[in-house]
Amino acid sequence: MKYEYWLADLNGIPLSKKILLRKCVKAAEELYYMEETQMRKFEFLDEGERNTIQQARKQGDPGAEYDAMVKKGIRFVPWFSDEYPKCLKEIADYPYALYVKGSLPDEKSRRAAVIGARRCTPYGEKYAVEFARTLAGMGVEIISGMARGIDGMGHRGALLGGGRTYAVLGCGVDVCYPKEHIGLYVDILEQGGGILSEFPPGTAPLGRHFPARNRIISGLADAVLVMEAGRKSGSLITVDMALDQGRDVYALPGPVNSPLSDGCNRLIRQGAGILLSPESLAEEWGLSGKGVQPGGKASAKKDGKNEKVLETKEKLVYSCLGLYPKGVDQVAAETKLDIKDVMELLVTLELEGYIREISKNQYIIARC
Repeated sequence: MKYEYWLADLNGIPLSKKILLRKCVKAAEELYYMEETQMRKFEFLDEGERNTIQQARKQGDPGAEYDAMVKKGIRFVPWFSDEYPKCLKEIADYPYALYVKGSLPDEKSRRAAVIGARRCTPYGEKYAVEFARTLAGMGVEIISGMARGIDGMGHRGALLGGGRTYAVLGCGVDVCYPKEHIGLYVDILEQGGGILSEFPPGTAPLGRHFPARNRIISGLADAVLVMEAGRKSGSLITVDMALDQGRDVYALPGPVNSPLSDGCNRLIRQGAGILLSPESLAEEWGLSGKGVQPGGKASAKKDGKNEKVLETKEKLVYSCLGLYPKGVDQVAAETKLDIKDVMELLVTLELEGYIREISKNQYIIARC
């Protein structure tokens, strides 16, 4: 396998040619020891590419690097391996190999990619966690990129739901990026998920790597859920890739005045599925657990049968809240109530299940 690792790690040869080259030989070892004259039979290689291979063979025994990788607990999974995800082989530019810590996604399970803005709002953060947690609790495996913002919240939600989640990195799997996600990195592995990359161990998180890794995120998933994205968000690149790959795309609607919901709202207008609640999505997918909220509690619908009659001031406070978070000061200004009264009313409404505090003194209505 060390020679297969050597070929996968070979720089200067385009991905498509590298795969074609491997198809032309029985094993990479054959290529490693091939005479230069024999190599000329591969007419798809130009002179520079043949020289690249020749020079790479002079850099020493590839076994040392391969052994060092194995000692780190990293698996090497080339495209022709039985372990390589079949769903990934469906895309046009599938990676030559995957480097894996932990496990690979289970192809018998439904898989959803949760993506969105790095600098997300509390609204996007909240529902990234909620959708991932609920779906993971129903057996859906969550795929994302472990970036700041929506990616990290998607992974964390899946863990809270007791499910498995998989992070596709734009660097080596032995490099935790961003560094502050080291706790998340460890938790993903401890809960049976995996850290994946097409880049060899030790590869730095360079900017040019991330658009390429996005095709793997969508390629591993059955559907892509966009939780928050601006009009020019990088997440929309992933959406384009997902559509090219034949994956379903859903978007979370957001406030019309929020720049970070503009991309999502436009996707919905263009025909993307609408994320109204994780339960409705689960029902659409035919999953069990309908009516179950994160944490296993049955959902309480606020219909005429169980809706408590709110007091006048409670109604006033409740009516000024929505899906976008508002602070105590803003609620007080809109209702013209004393801040002390507003705080008491907010606590009462939260205890009764009508609203939620999603961050310090920031409230939204509870989802029905």
